[in-house]
Amino acid sequence: MVTRTENAAATRRALLDAAGALLDTGGPEAVTLREVGARAGVSRSAPYGHFANKDSLLMALAAETWDSVGDALEELAARPDSPPSTLRHALISLITLGRARPHLYRLMFTTPAADPTAAMQAAGRTQDLFLAIVTRVVGPERSRQDAALLLANAHGLTSLDLSGHLTFDKWQTTAEDLVERLIGLLPQHP
Repeated sequence: MVTRTENAAATRRALLDAAGALLDTGGPEAVTLREVGARAGVSRSAPYGHFANKDSLLMALAAETWDSVGDALEELAARPDSPPSTLRHALISLITLGRARPHLYRLMFTTPAADPTAAMQAAGRTQDLFLAIVTRVVGPERSRQDAALLLANAHGLTSLDLSGHLTFDKWQTTAEDLVERLIGLLPQHP
């Protein structure tokens, strides 16, 4: 027998999945609570039992994505790869997310219209995990500045790539090549 809590969790999951699919196909404008409910196969009022409004739903989606990125960073950090290799994979995975789901990626870096608490906590956890990865490469003395620089560069590379301004024909390089170059410029911590 399915409990009320399990049913509520399944409905919330279906709503988030439907919102993610709508976001992927048409951006934030395509996400309406009515359409999310219809795609999730629930009543028109069901989304309101889980989210106060569209902005709350989108912030929940952003928080969930930050948590997923954080989980992926934890898995990367646990692998026996070298610290620079782990860092490379971390940066490339962020760029890959941006390429695969550009609207969701932009949502992660948008100033929230709804309560930002969950998204900010998830982003903070993910950033702390990224900082730990960078610290393994450069040491603790310069890790914060280098981590911020690397994250800003990965975000910029992703934005240039998504906008079509980072083309191989023009620059004779790719985002992946530039990540490699950035990591190569870092001093290696013994």
